[in-house]
Amino acid sequence: MTTALITGTTAGIGAAFAGRLAADGHNLVLVARDEKRLREQAADLHDRHGVEADVLVADLSEDDGIAAVETRLKDRTHPVDLLVNNAGFGNRARYLEVPIADELRMLKLHCEAVLRLTSAGAGTMRDRGRGGVINVASVAAFFPRGTYGASKAWVVQFTQGAAKDLASSGVRLMALCPGFVRTEFHARAGIKDTSVPSWMWLDPDRLVTAALKDFARGKSLSIPDPRYKAMSSLAKLAPRSALSSISSKVGRPRPRGNPSGARFGFCPPPAADAWAPKTNRHDTGTPPGRGPGGAGGAASGPRSGTRQGLGADPASSGREPGVQGRSPRVDRGRGLRPEHTKARPPLRAAAPSRCSWQNAGTPERQCA
Repeated sequence: MTTALITGTTAGIGAAFAGRLAADGHNLVLVARDEKRLREQAADLHDRHGVEADVLVADLSEDDGIAAVETRLKDRTHPVDLLVNNAGFGNRARYLEVPIADELRMLKLHCEAVLRLTSAGAGTMRDRGRGGVINVASVAAFFPRGTYGASKAWVVQFTQGAAKDLASSGVRLMALCPGFVRTEFHARAGIKDTSVPSWMWLDPDRLVTAALKDFARGKSLSIPDPRYKAMSSLAKLAPRSALSSISSKVGRPRPRGNPSGARFGFCPPPAADAWAPKTNRHDTGTPPGRGPGGAGGAASGPRSGTRQGLGADPASSGREPGVQGRSPRVDRGRGLRPEHTKARPPLRAAAPSRCSWQNAGTPERQCA
């Protein structure tokens, strides 16, 4: 009689695998953190199906837990014929809203534990010339979904690559990519049923039945529901921006407001005097060193937009008409005749604003 080792077996997809394999007559090694629930599950499976169900308490986000399961997989006196790496967890929060310790724990469980257990199990299976590994990933592997999606994408790529390398060894490997399944997984992650459309929810027992059929056919990738097969196919063709928009909304809360008031990206409000007008030679009518009442000088203040002596009113320039009065000519600075120039309004201090990266350009165009 063959033996299957299943991780994360007390609920959800893991429990469905345990029930189906026990019904098919396979002995089991059940792995999870909750010893009480493990023993209750083992007793129930033994009573209903007459199979042996061993219990192995281990936390696969810790090195000691991974090492304990590795030791069991390498036991040649009681070999494991099928390994189901199912343990995992999710979260509904967004990047930077999740503690970094939780992110690292997720990578430890979804990537390192899968790598080490697959290597331990597949190595022993290859020596015997038979065996199989099912690594539970997710359709999130095909969508931008933060650390969770990235870790599941790694599971898919790793499993398919290993399946190719071991194709002639008698060891089969398959990545299973379910969608939203009605289990404790989403409840623990804080994902409410109402945040996901009803048509996207899957039944775990039907999912496992379809997955085992794909495994028997020798597939290295199983997306057992036609709805999610269509979605994953579209994901390969759709623009990444569209995928990001969809992924960021389904099963996740609305993003928190940016403390700076920006809607997109990082664009903090400018200081009150950030773009205040600065005095320069274009903003005053008197040269440096000349003040009101000076020899030939006009009163300080913004200029009217014309140069003194270039067709300006003699009274406003404070000079004799015959001294500086000349015929109008082109302003060398602007290429315009003085009578066509207009006074520039003084710059105003920019008020705090909401900013966007949609209109790239100068700071004035970025923030409106």
